[in-house]
Amino acid sequence: MRRFLLSAAVLLPWMAQADPAQWQREWPETDFNRTKIADWGQIRSGGVPKDGIPALDAPQFTAAAKDRRLQPREPVIALEIDGARARAYPLRYLTWHEIVNDEVAGVPVAVTYCPLCNSAMTFDRRTRAGVLSFGVTGKLRYSDMVMYDRETQSWWQQAVGAGIVGEMSGQRLASLPSWVESWEEFKARNPDGLVMAQPAYNRRYGQNPYRGYDTSDWPFLYDGTPPPHGLAPLDRVVRVGSRAWPLARLAEAGEIREAGAVLSWRAGQASALDAGALAQGRDIGSVRVRDGAGRDVAHDVMFAFAFHAFWPDGRWMLK
Repeated sequence: MRRFLLSAAVLLPWMAQADPAQWQREWPETDFNRTKIADWGQIRSGGVPKDGIPALDAPQFTAAAKDRRLQPREPVIALEIDGARARAYPLRYLTWHEIVNDEVAGVPVAVTYCPLCNSAMTFDRRTRAGVLSFGVTGKLRYSDMVMYDRETQSWWQQAVGAGIVGEMSGQRLASLPSWVESWEEFKARNPDGLVMAQPAYNRRYGQNPYRGYDTSDWPFLYDGTPPPHGLAPLDRVVRVGSRAWPLARLAEAGEIREAGAVLSWRAGQASALDAGALAQGRDIGSVRVRDGAGRDVAHDVMFAFAFHAFWPDGRWMLK
């Protein structure tokens, strides 16, 4: 955590308060008069400019059986769409790029990960304005990544998949079922699966720039209120729609059947936000969510503060 705070101190001079007039110079094609944001103070600079965190487009893949980089407990985002081989998007890459614009079985998708909220969501990129491609604004709202689409230059809230500024304000992306699991689990279930190849960037892939973050007392650049019910801000919860189950409750039970959902947990996945190397993070386990018919359900395993911020009227499934 000390290293994380030192990095933050270096970035702080870049973190100006919200000012749409200044943003307009960087975003001349964004219509700041169209917005769902009532208070511009909710949006803050994360310390990097537009595309300072480079999103990935049309990534390359290799056969899972041939990969020699990933360790068994490393977390990957698994995406299984009928008509295509299952794909794994390692967090060792998403931690540094946050968005992958891909196409799977003819479906244009955006695989996203916000380390500060631990939110890993996959969206269908098809909208009324056509197929969009996404990049990273460098802005945060309640510590969650604000994305933008390159076609209309609108801003989108990553955890929610909703347009918040610009032409696409008020629009929502369809969420697709995906989940974070260990590399070992993915390979065992998909021996013929694919894994995203290492991007051609100079990054310390496999290292965690947020070392110790998920055991810190408070989220980075979060100025909202703490979650209720005695939950710590960085406790993980499983979000399904507007409901949240504490991960600790699910891990103790192993399986929970409530509200039409079947939540299951198994040990073996390393936290991507704990140790200096992703593969060495403490075991937080993997979550799957299905409906009563056994079909995968779109969900997220995020921090409690983020659920509280974006679903203030959401239901906490405590017991």
